[in-house]
Amino acid sequence: MRCPKCGSRDDKVIDSRQSRDGSSIRRRRQCLKCKYRYTTYEEIERSDLRVIKTNRTHEPFDRRKLAASIAKAFEKRSTSLLTLEDMVDEIVHELETGGREVPSSVIGARVLEKLRGIDEVAYLRYASVYQRFQDVDQFVDAIHTLGRRIKSNALQRELFPPEATKENANVARRSREGAIKNHGRV
Repeated sequence: MRCPKCGSRDDKVIDSRQSRDGSSIRRRRQCLKCKYRYTTYEEIERSDLRVIKTNRTHEPFDRRKLAASIAKAFEKRSTSLLTLEDMVDEIVHELETGGREVPSSVIGARVLEKLRGIDEVAYLRYASVYQRFQDVDQFVDAIHTLGRRIKSNALQRELFPPEATKENANVARRSREGAIKNHGRV
C-alpha cells in the first residue's frame, strides 16, 4: 500500500475492524517514513455482474447508477444517507447471489419492493419513471394501490405470517380430508 502523502510503500497497520454489515474490513495505517495516518478498506472482489437491458443489449452493472436513481427518488425527503446505502447494499447482494446476468426489470422490481417499505413518496417517484407513467390516472392508480395495502408496524409482529398461514391452511385441509375418510370416527 502506498502512502497517499509521500508515496512510500512502508507502512504498518494500527487498527483493523469489520464494517457494521461484515462485508468489508477497515484498516488504519501509518506510514513508517512520514508518520502520516490513513484509512484503507478491504472487501471481497465480486464477479462481474451484467445487466440485460429491455432492448436485449448487455452492459456492466454500475452500482453508482443504481444508487443515483434511488437517491433521485429520495431527493428532498427526510431519509438518511445510511438508509440509502443499506438499501443499495441489500439490492446488490441479492443480485450478486442470483447469477452473473440480471434483467433490468428484476433490478427495478427489487428497488420498488424496497422503496415501498421505506418511503411511499420515493416509491411513487421511482415507479413513475420505471413504469413510464403517461398520465395522471396512472399516478392515481398507484396511490390507490398504496392506500389499499396494509401498513405494517415495525414494533408489532405479524399475527398471521404469510408462511404460517399457508402451512395452517394445509394442516386444516388434511385434517378435514382425514375426518371425511374416517366418516367422523376417531
